[in-house]
Amino acid sequence: STSTGNTETVCGYICEEIGAEMVDIGDAEDSEIASHDTLIVGAPTWHTGADEQRSGTSWDDWLYDTLPNVELEGKKVAIFGVGDQASYADNFCDAAGELYDLFSAKGCTIIGKTSTDGYDHEESKAVVDDQFVGLMCDEDNQDDLSEDRAKAWVEQLKGEG
Repeated sequence: STSTGNTETVCGYICEEIGAEMVDIGDAEDSEIASHDTLIVGAPTWHTGADEQRSGTSWDDWLYDTLPNVELEGKKVAIFGVGDQASYADNFCDAAGELYDLFSAKGCTIIGKTSTDGYDHEESKAVVDDQFVGLMCDEDNQDDLSEDRAKAWVEQLKGEG
């Protein structure tokens, strides 16, 4: 899901690298999601500071209304987030942290954690054990780095299974 197109842009970089098709979570069929061994999920952060429903997209309803009813235990999940670390330094990519929390609680194994080096933010709910829970991109301030970050992340994911 995307509001400004930034999440779609980053997803495009990822899909190009792995040869996959992008599907908006609002259009995804539960059976299709459950049929995969590994999922790559991504969301922007709009509701900064919120405890839940942080993306401002169709993820918000899906995570709380649909996810509890989809069999995903044991699946591998890679997460990417898109945010603005300059304007929202205290909430950078918080929605990715929400994806991490809820997919982890569902029994999924999260793959693709990345370093926080090279980013300039104060706080993020997408940081666990001093690492981002996945790929974080800032199309507002570091758009020139996103494609290379996505390529490197996909290579990392291939190594993690």
